Amino acid sequence: MSDTTGRGGDGAVDAAGLRRRTQELLAAHPVGSTGRTDFLKARFDAGLAWVHYPEGLGGLGAPRSLQAVVDAELEAAGAPDNDPRRIGIGLGMAAPTILGYGTEEQKRRFLRPLWVGEEVWCQLFSEPGAGSDLAALGTRAVRDGDHWVVDGQKVWTSSAHLARWAILIARTDPDVPKHRGITYFVCDMTDPGVEVRPLRQITGEAEFNEVFLGGVRIPDTHRLGGVGDGWRVAQTTLMNERVSIGGMRVPREGGMIGPVARTWRERPDLRTHELHQRLLKLWVDAEVARLTGERLRQQLVAGQPGPEGSGMKLAFARLNQEISGLEVELLGEEGLLYEDWTMRRPELVDFTGRDAGYRYLRSKGNSIEGGTSEVLLNIVAERVLGLPSEPRTDKDVAWKDLAR
Repeated sequence: MSDTTGRGGDGAVDAAGLRRRTQELLAAHPVGSTGRTDFLKARFDAGLAWVHYPEGLGGLGAPRSLQAVVDAELEAAGAPDNDPRRIGIGLGMAAPTILGYGTEEQKRRFLRPLWVGEEVWCQLFSEPGAGSDLAALGTRAVRDGDHWVVDGQKVWTSSAHLARWAILIARTDPDVPKHRGITYFVCDMTDPGVEVRPLRQITGEAEFNEVFLGGVRIPDTHRLGGVGDGWRVAQTTLMNERVSIGGMRVPREGGMIGPVARTWRERPDLRTHELHQRLLKLWVDAEVARLTGERLRQQLVAGQPGPEGSGMKLAFARLNQEISGLEVELLGEEGLLYEDWTMRRPELVDFTGRDAGYRYLRSKGNSIEGGTSEVLLNIVAERVLGLPSEPRTDKDVAWKDLAR
């Protein structure tokens, strides 16, 4: 038997108990008469947000695999979700990092409004001179009593124009090698020293931004991990980022392969034998990637994301670019049309809800964002295949002495 906490007779959380707990949430907060935000807060407080998180932090300490039980019950009842595409950086990158390295006070302050969607997060990692070589970053953070004063520039920052908080890495010690002098912070994007400027992209939109930090004061209580230990903390963020980008759960013919498959079925006049062969190959590749993603998520149930996420992200970028290119070719002259070049600052990226031209242009960024394909190939080679590391002449050189 299960009690109302969702636990069975042996005290462990089980599927039957979670179903009961979910039904109790729905009874206490009817979907039809409860506001969206109020319902999401109640769900978090009931431990049904992330069931594998600790109690009091949106979870019940349950196996990660049981999240599907809760999600299915809530979906069947028509309950609102937290619009994960809009808050993906918070959910996929900030939350696991805060859980892994944050103090209890930080966890309780940030995780609930993050999951509910009341506070949007962004990621202040890449810089004009530190993209693929992220550890070469030059944004400085200097200790001033109980605060750190931050100066520098970040770039390619998704959602910075919407964000309340940012995960930030900055250099706190220039006298040691580049990987060892970095510290990880939570930055208040409303600080007067933070300036966000739009970066207009090839799509015509500006979903990315560049962020200038001028004398931003961050309290030491907003530091994640130890001083100088920011690179290790950042690895948690980056591994989770690649899983969240490349390992998203999609149904069969979900994602980019869906629109081109529908066009193929509905427009026989566009078909050629050569396009048919390419579509078949890409359909199979997409299905292999989807099933591999399912296997990766099952592996995550028992532990932390590893370098396998880099392989999934590599496949995601390659497939998106090849599929969108095939779609444009299939459509012929229609594929050259573009619906809207208006300068906008969107809240999310919608690959499947737009036209073929948008998908083709936007997918070009997939091999850059979240780690360039070249860097991810190195990670797969060294950490998955066990090949020798590339020679690194700057490994033991102080950051301040590096050529720039």
